[in-house]
Formats: sequence, C-alpha cells, structure tokens
Amino acid sequence: CGMANSFGMLLAMRALQGLGGAMMTPVGRLILLRSFPRSGLITAMTYMTLPAIMGPVIGPLLGGLLTTYASWRWIFYVNVPFGCLGILAALRFVDDCREEAVQRFDFAGFLMVGCGVALLQFGLESIGRPIISVSATALVLAAAILLLLAFGRYARRVVAPAVDLTLFRFRSFWVGTLAGGLCRVGLNGVPFLLPLMLQVGFGMSPVTSGSLTFVGSFGALLIRPLLSPLLRRFGFNVVLIGSAMVGSAAVAGFALIEADTPHWMIGLYVFVFGIIRSAQFMTSNTLSYADLPADKLSRATSLGGVLQQLSVSLGVSIAAMVLGLVAGETHIVTAERFHQVFLLTAVIPLLSIPGFLYLRAEDGVQVSGHVRPGNSRK
Repeated sequence: CGMANSFGMLLAMRALQGLGGAMMTPVGRLILLRSFPRSGLITAMTYMTLPAIMGPVIGPLLGGLLTTYASWRWIFYVNVPFGCLGILAALRFVDDCREEAVQRFDFAGFLMVGCGVALLQFGLESIGRPIISVSATALVLAAAILLLLAFGRYARRVVAPAVDLTLFRFRSFWVGTLAGGLCRVGLNGVPFLLPLMLQVGFGMSPVTSGSLTFVGSFGALLIRPLLSPLLRRFGFNVVLIGSAMVGSAAVAGFALIEADTPHWMIGLYVFVFGIIRSAQFMTSNTLSYADLPADKLSRATSLGGVLQQLSVSLGVSIAAMVLGLVAGETHIVTAERFHQVFLLTAVIPLLSIPGFLYLRAEDGVQVSGHVRPGNSRK
C-alpha cells in the first residue's frame, strides 16, 4: 500500500491486506479458546479484544504524527516490522496444530455471503453520499438482501456451508454476536466521527485531535482487570444491558462538546467513553463463545470475526450515512451537524437491549462465575 502509485493499486493492496487480516484474527482467537479453560476465558478474550479496541483510538494519533511529520505512505510502512515480529513469534511459540477432518470449501456459499455483505455496506454508504443514483442504491440494497436470504435457504441443504447458521441455536452466541454487534454499531461510529468533528468542526490539527482520541486507549486498559470481578458480581445480562444504556448516553454526550470546551475535559470524557466501549466489546465477545462445544469453535470464530468486522464497518458506514443526510445537498459539515449525528446514532445501542434480555441466568455462568443472590453453587 505504501508503494502504491495509483488508486487502483492502492485499492488492490488494501484488499490483499484485508484478506490477510481476516485469516489471522479468527485463527488467533481459536488458539486462545482452545488453550484456556472456561474459567479463564474472560482473561483470554480481553487480551484478544484489546488490540481491536485500542487500534481505532491509537490510529488517529499515530496517523496524524506520520502524515504531519513524514508521509501518508508511512502509515503503511510502520506496520512492516510488526508483521515481521508476528511471523517470528508464530514460528517460535505457536504449535502446528490442524483440524482432524477438513470440510470441502463452500465456494458458492462464500460468494453469496461475501457479495451480499459487500453490497449491503456499499448501499448504506451510498445513502449518505451520492456515489450512485437513488434507484441504483435501492437495487444494490435489494440485491444484498436477496443474496443473504438465498444463502439462508442454501445453507440448509449443504453439509458444510461457508457460514454455519446452526451456531445461532446457541443463545449466548447469537446474543453476543447479533445483539452485541448491534450495540457495537452504535459505539463504533464515535472513533470515526470524533476526529472529524475535532478537525473539521473545531479546526484542530491532526496531532491535537489524535492526542485527544488516544486517551480512550487508557480507558480500555483500565477496564481489562476489572471485567472479571464485574461479571462475577453482576453476570453477563446486567453488564451488557448496563453498558448499552450508559454507552448510548455517552455517545449522545459528545453532542455537548463545543469548540471552546477545555482539552482536558474532552480528554477525560473520551477516557470514560473508552471504559464503557471496552466493557461492552469484551463482555459480548466473551459471551459469544462461553457455551459453545469444542467442535463448534472453529466455525464460530470465523463467523464471529466476520460479524465483529461487519459491526465496525457498519458503524462507520451508518455514521457517514447519517452525516451525509444531515449535511444535505450543501455538503457543508459544521459542529452542529456532528452534534446531530451523535444524538441520532446514540439510539442504536438501545436497540440491542431487547436481545440482551433474552439471556438467562445460566448462560455463560461457567465463564463468569456469577451466582445469583439466594443461590449457592455446588
């Protein structure tokens, strides 16, 4: 990507980069799930989730420094030594373990799901930006829905479909991935919107904006050792519902930030939001695999990884779509427009609460260690 000399080359290399990342994350998650007992799953998943949470908040600061004092190409070059270290670490510490029985790759199902998800995201982005006409956008969204519905029927007739829909029979999995993913869609818009508001709306430099958003990573670090005691005390249900409600209020709270708001106050608020966002991400991610049998983990990590990435991209796409709709035909984006977008996207985390209410007291109890008042564990 850093050596790209045209838009087409950059696009192709970014696709290749995404392909590598998409393979790496589910495999790493599967290694952790098989290496830790159920009682240690919270610790394992918090370590696994932490980079995904901290990346979007560290990225603006690092990117701002590199683009200001070096070149945009260094945004990509800086990843090369870390990739080399990852290769060496994998060769040194990761055992060469394989599946005993490997199913045939479902290429037809892969095309249906992949094209359906890609068209869905493109259609949502086209609503907020005039990439294509309104009628073409409607056709794209209709095609996406039809492809995903067609795969749902197709998957029932195939022995090993590209996406194992039987995983959704496990309540903890579908609540963690679908309801948790919906909550993440609302929270994931903030790392996209906040730097834009600080730079475009308030006129801050990329370095200043990145420094303020970077503070959220400290909140993510703070909540990590506290998550196990929280889940042991309150259980998955209460923590997820509470984080969705508080997260919604926190997203709306960004609408109160003005150009003259002291930087220390903005940083403190971003720090608190980092705690809330991380608590929700880590809890829902851990719940997704809490009750799955060992033979389902491989496919679950693949599907869970896809849905997790989809929640990130949809969060950005929906935030961009709402921003485009609020800006209107003038395409003039002011601080007030960003405030409106924060208030509108704050509704999304609340929509996940009905899904969290489906959880029962026994769901994920082997992982959380939660004991309801009045009960005793034998």
